Amino acid sequence: MRSIKDGFRFHAHVVKNGITPTTFSSNQLINLYSKHGLLAEARNLFDEMPERNVFSWNAILWAYIKTQNLKQAQGLFDSAPNKDLVTYNSMLSGYTNTAGFESDALKLFTEMQSLNDETRIDEFSLTRMLNLSAKLSMESYGKQLHSYMVKTANNLSGFAVSSLIDMYSKCGCFREAYQVFDGCPAELDLVSKNAIVAACCREGKLEMGTNLFWRDLELNDVVSWNTLISGYVQNCCEEEALKLFAYMKENKVRWNEHTIASLLSSCAGLRSLKLGKEVHAWVLKHDSGSNPFISSGLVDVYCKCGNMKYAELVYAMIGTGNAFSVTSMIVGHSSQGNMVDARRLFDSLTEKNSIVWTALFSGYVKSQQCEAVFELFSEFRVKEATVPDPLIVISVLGACAIQAALNPGKQIHAYVLRIGIELDEKLVSAMVDMYSKSGNIKYAEKIFRRVSNTDAVLYNIMIAGYAHHGHENQAIQKFEEMLERGFRPDAITFVALLSACRHCGLVELGEKYFASMKNYNILPEIDHYACMIDLYGRANQLEKAVAFMKRIPIEPDAVILGAFLNACRINRNTKLAKEAEEKLLRIEGDNGARYVQLANVYAAEGKWVEMGRIRRKMRENEIKKFAGCSWVYVENRVHIFTSGDSSHSSGEAIYSMLLILTAELNDTAPVEIKTRIGR
Repeated sequence: MRSIKDGFRFHAHVVKNGITPTTFSSNQLINLYSKHGLLAEARNLFDEMPERNVFSWNAILWAYIKTQNLKQAQGLFDSAPNKDLVTYNSMLSGYTNTAGFESDALKLFTEMQSLNDETRIDEFSLTRMLNLSAKLSMESYGKQLHSYMVKTANNLSGFAVSSLIDMYSKCGCFREAYQVFDGCPAELDLVSKNAIVAACCREGKLEMGTNLFWRDLELNDVVSWNTLISGYVQNCCEEEALKLFAYMKENKVRWNEHTIASLLSSCAGLRSLKLGKEVHAWVLKHDSGSNPFISSGLVDVYCKCGNMKYAELVYAMIGTGNAFSVTSMIVGHSSQGNMVDARRLFDSLTEKNSIVWTALFSGYVKSQQCEAVFELFSEFRVKEATVPDPLIVISVLGACAIQAALNPGKQIHAYVLRIGIELDEKLVSAMVDMYSKSGNIKYAEKIFRRVSNTDAVLYNIMIAGYAHHGHENQAIQKFEEMLERGFRPDAITFVALLSACRHCGLVELGEKYFASMKNYNILPEIDHYACMIDLYGRANQLEKAVAFMKRIPIEPDAVILGAFLNACRINRNTKLAKEAEEKLLRIEGDNGARYVQLANVYAAEGKWVEMGRIRRKMRENEIKKFAGCSWVYVENRVHIFTSGDSSHSSGEAIYSMLLILTAELNDTAPVEIKTRIGR
């Protein structure tokens, strides 16, 4: 009985004619039904058998193990009157391959060691346990198994060697993995070769892995090629992966779905939409789109290339059952700031991993939806029993920094210390940045001093923090300290330095720092040019700003022109402001803030006709400026206020207090205040 049709035909024949099938025939049918996922039919046949042998029990046991129905399999295993080595190994295989049954595997393996010689552990039992050791990163247990294998001469076959290499590699013991490979017999076998190449890729030793791959090239199979291609992708060498695939094609090696999945990962890593589309065309041509590995890879490529329209089309074709695709879609929507769709997909998942949580947090921060970040963090703490990924905490600290919300930031800091999250470089940098932007530079300093392994990023944050708080001397000192410690400054460093110089009018020092950028092979960017123009403007050296503008090698954008316009306002030069007006409105004619900025320049000098002209132009083009907005964190929530807004629940009390404060500032009589409040 080779096909399921043959099986059905035979079964129908014996039932119709009242024939009792032999034990051998029944065993064959159980195996056939199991192979085709017909568990109920296999169990019914087993229950109807008048006589069963050990092969019958093994067949039905494996049927349940194959569907990961371990509880039923356990019951059958315990009920089996006779067990052989296949029975034990089947159950052991089920335990080791199913999450949550690892302790059962260890218990059964211990029991097997005390059995008689006929059912004592063999190479298969040992390799199953090696796989479990690798899965749980149990290096010490793996070494004990290795010793036992050497003692019982079960360490010589290709499968045994490959399992040992895999175990040591996944436990982070590459030296031991290579020693196992090096101790192999002189003749290299394919399984061991593939295992050591995978170990090299896992360890990041690509040169060694590549050399081993090209050794005995005729031995390689599709797994060998896939292993190295995947290794290149995992180590961010996507172009090398593509070259190897091209060579694979030239050598007429037949690829499979894993090859295409790795190829798609290369396209995603390179953010190459063109290559991704070419692979997609090949997939459609060969009718491979239904494969879950390939379809989810296509969704990932389009998401990472920012083409959500194509991603949604592929996602709609494959349905919602693929968790990897859903994750890619959440990451894609979050990166585009489309948080409504990201949240909808997030809520559709019954089980949420750290990737989707992190994607949603970073998406909310990127779109500056800080309240949503705080609400999501509260939801995470309620629903997830695990310690949050550091990237989640970094996102929450980022939201605190955006809103300058010091108290929530302190609470997150305390939470990190309380639950014992490791303070790595990124988390420390986020914490220092939060304190700096929330107005507490002293706390930022304190954390910075306690860090033993500072880096350039952390120095940049501190320099920018000092500049932001008007501590230009400390900013410059920190820069000198950064150089003394051998850290190389980057473009961000110089933006922070130039900001410090412009706040206190240090023109010569600013010019010196700007000129020194070429010593570090840093090309000035928009922000550097804008800082220099602002520096000259604040120092009342508008002629230098004009000369500097002429030397800028790129076409000035709205940021540069806006800085120049501000310099014109400070220096009361409406003539130059008018020259900049045309260029600025050509670039940002739909930005209401620019019209207001221009109007204010003219109004400051009493040029009411010019101011009126700008206001009319703004009305004619139906341009509106977003209302000014500020916020304050009080009593565990953020209170947002816009210009002229009176909708706050405590609005009357707030405006009353504002009048009192204004009166004190202007030394106004209390009687007048009461009169105005009464109105």
